[in-house]
Amino acid sequence: MTDPTQDLLPEGLEDRLPQSAAAATRIERAMLRVMGAHGYDRVRPPLVEFEQSMARRMNGLMTRNMFRFVDPRSLRTLALRADMTVQVGRIAATGLAEAPRPLRLCYAGQVARITGTTLEPRRENLQIGAELIGRDTVAAAAEVVELAIAALEAAGAKGISVDFTLPDLVDTLADGPLPLYPEARVRVRRELDTKDAGGLIEAGGEAYLPLIHATGAFPEAAEKLAALDSTGVLGTRIDGLRQIARRVEGRARLTLDPSERHGFEYQSWFGFTLYAEGVRGELGRGGTYCIGGSDEPATGFSLYPEELVEAVKADEKLGARLFLPMDHDRDAAQKLREDGWRTVAALDAGDDAATLGCSHILEDGAARPL
Repeated sequence: MTDPTQDLLPEGLEDRLPQSAAAATRIERAMLRVMGAHGYDRVRPPLVEFEQSMARRMNGLMTRNMFRFVDPRSLRTLALRADMTVQVGRIAATGLAEAPRPLRLCYAGQVARITGTTLEPRRENLQIGAELIGRDTVAAAAEVVELAIAALEAAGAKGISVDFTLPDLVDTLADGPLPLYPEARVRVRRELDTKDAGGLIEAGGEAYLPLIHATGAFPEAAEKLAALDSTGVLGTRIDGLRQIARRVEGRARLTLDPSERHGFEYQSWFGFTLYAEGVRGELGRGGTYCIGGSDEPATGFSLYPEELVEAVKADEKLGARLFLPMDHDRDAAQKLREDGWRTVAALDAGDDAATLGCSHILEDGAARPL
């Protein structure tokens, strides 16, 4: 008796069947094509690296979610990548250390993690992104946000939304007009993330309460944030956000949540999250940061289009199939393939065009509808 469980996949992993695989392939190609058109050169880091190297460039954080095993050659611990951004940073700091800056790189590949989450149980993801290395200015941030939107548009995403944040907001205020001890800063950040007014007061952050309400549609939220900035310490940041917003105005719905920190532990002054209509959860995020190990400034984004694939796969076109009978004209078949046809050749007399999903048949050197 066959064991019905022997072919089950591990939790959080799945096969991509033809319709889904076609959508994923098209989306990846479309995004990389856009990035290449904007001057971003593709790099392809390895799937596995020494765990110590990855951990050092990740500042020792987030490494516990990486699959690890011992390399039988070196007897050192290897890790299966859970994020490609850190690998691109290593490439920029080593193999491309002498390349002119700003350096524009893009990438695409699979990443894996030990555990999923309640909201995102998937443990293997396609990650596609771009990094502008050597700059973390307003101009760099604006270029990267615009590129991320263009990549999603090319992939077929509709109703794109971009949510801006200022990851270093609490530190900026705590170092200036609203001082906080280091321990209090951690608690205040946590309560601001949860938008818990009562908890914020208990954490000693009563002065930070107005930040909870400085959220929403970008123009109005930016005005509220500016009104709170009585000392002008946030002036350059608010002005930078407005410049970025003007760059992408009309291409996406823009919102602001200035104190949002979840998922932006590595970002410096600017961060953003991407969403689209009909797609569950976020599609990606990005911002300004310093490359671990070299502290070189950079700006970039990572997209995780798995949910976009799920949203569009039902409408994905696999292309018309042309049935090639036994002893067909091989030169004509090759010409039709060059013209974009997908051919299915009969292997014996019992093969049937309709059963094999073909819409046309090769007759007299031409494609004829069934």
